[in-house]
Amino acid sequence: MSDLLHRLRGRGWRMTAQRRVVAEVLSGDHVHLTADEVLARATLRLPEISRATVYNTLGELVALGEVAEVATDGRAKRYDPNAHHPHQHLVCSDCGAIRDVRPDGDPLADLPPSERYGFTVAAAEVTFRGRCPDCTGT
Repeated sequence: MSDLLHRLRGRGWRMTAQRRVVAEVLSGDHVHLTADEVLARATLRLPEISRATVYNTLGELVALGEVAEVATDGRAKRYDPNAHHPHQHLVCSDCGAIRDVRPDGDPLADLPPSERYGFTVAAAEVTFRGRCPDCTGT
């Protein structure tokens, strides 16, 4: 059973066939699918699943804090099931591929008090950008 499915069962989330398929599609490492990609993969497993059901389920998962929305450079939102493990993202500036990364250090510690302008900083999101091996041909 995937980490996401395990967490949802632990919360007592009502697991319909449609919800299960969406959760299964989101399982795995480095998963950052758009809603349309989730729909396409879910339809292969459960042909009768509707677009509305997929979008509603994704919205519920985000509201529960079990899936994070990731937006990069005005591209379509992507859904990241790795919401319970601190990480940052490495994004290909050509094709938009996204990988989870866990750099050393604390990005909050890198922001000096003089640059916080009185804010109580609770979180930092760092996005690393570059070109993936597919786009560089290596």
